[in-house]
Amino acid sequence: MNVPSRLALLIAAAAVLSACGEASRLPFQAGVGPAPQLPEPSTSLIPTLKVSKAVGWSEGVQPNAPQGFTVTALADNLDHPRWVYTLPNGDVLVAESNHPPMPEGATDGGTGLIAWARRTAMGVVMGRIGADAPSANRITLLRDADHDGHAEVRTEFLTGLMSPFGMALVGNDLYIANADAVVKVPYTPGQTHIDATPVKVTDLPAGINHHWTKNLLANPEGTRLYVTVGSNSNVGENGLDAEEGRAAIWELDLASGEKRLFASGLRNPNGLAWKPGSTQLWTVVNERDEIGSDLVPDYLTSVQDGAFYGWPWSYYGSHVDVRVQPPRPDKVAQAIAPDYALGTHVAPLGLTFSDARGMPAAFADGVFVGEHGSWNRNPQAGYKVVFIPFKDGKPSGAPVDFLTGFLNAEGEAQGRPVGVTLDEQGALLVADDVGNKVWRVAQSKP
Repeated sequence: MNVPSRLALLIAAAAVLSACGEASRLPFQAGVGPAPQLPEPSTSLIPTLKVSKAVGWSEGVQPNAPQGFTVTALADNLDHPRWVYTLPNGDVLVAESNHPPMPEGATDGGTGLIAWARRTAMGVVMGRIGADAPSANRITLLRDADHDGHAEVRTEFLTGLMSPFGMALVGNDLYIANADAVVKVPYTPGQTHIDATPVKVTDLPAGINHHWTKNLLANPEGTRLYVTVGSNSNVGENGLDAEEGRAAIWELDLASGEKRLFASGLRNPNGLAWKPGSTQLWTVVNERDEIGSDLVPDYLTSVQDGAFYGWPWSYYGSHVDVRVQPPRPDKVAQAIAPDYALGTHVAPLGLTFSDARGMPAAFADGVFVGEHGSWNRNPQAGYKVVFIPFKDGKPSGAPVDFLTGFLNAEGEAQGRPVGVTLDEQGALLVADDVGNKVWRVAQSKP
């Protein structure tokens, strides 16, 4: 295709995008809870786009927390902070990371004119939301020894990584989930910089990396790692061969180095957490796009060993996605529904269970979820941290807004929450990859 033709197509696509496409017909809460409403799909040539321009935080402006909490910036001027991890001595590690380069000659989203138009439009979108910058490929260490909510020590902890995301300390080894492999380095308590070259533990599916973020979590015994790998497409449009080993959680045995599929059919799992006092694994998952503002709800679920959750052939159990060819009724019959819908297109990434040592009773039993925010929904959703209360080991009640204000009055993104975790005192830490900060939310002192 010549340049004028491409330009004309891009202008036409931009005109469509500016109209934002269809809009939600259901109230947002219809897609929340253990039994969400699932209307008929709505499809179009260009997907619904409602994009918040990334503008960052103005001086003196910060997110809002419930009454009784104080919000501080543990650190600012970071480079796309995505994930946070608290070490046993209280130091906080921050993965500063972005999308890795795509292999030469690879394309994401299929071939042909329509695929090119969609990729071009999405490239514009990624630039608008601040997601097209090169990856810093490093982990930064923060230390707040006086517990005033601001890190007085900040060091370059580890460099030379490939789009790092999840981190886990097991014994004297720090494991990191790169975009293409799990690696490890030796760690000594109190260490503020590591010179050792990371050693590869196991390869992870990579290639196009439509979903590049890979998280990991050690079991309480420190014998296994559980590793998330998102899909290489929205619904298999890059070919199902490209999905081998993806849309899944892997179990890695640290003694032998062998791994197996623990659960599959999870389009893009990210946050992982053990329910306190149990061996029950939980995750949050980004479900599929481009079938309307009311589909499909992202979700929070316990993860059953050997379970299949439907992607790409179905969602929420037996709801068939007719875009995926050839159909697989045998796989649909195996699919189980998740536990709890978080709402459509909220993009849940961070997940951590609460703890009474740092939270009042209203927020002591449940999970915090970092919702990165929608691009495929009109009106927007997400762009906040929510708390989902638990009762008898299961989600109970509607999500409660916990950290908000990431969108300004004009609908621009001042920040976008990603990873969440608790610090040594039980306060909540939130990585903000647009605001380039790590926020700390703690109970206000009397």
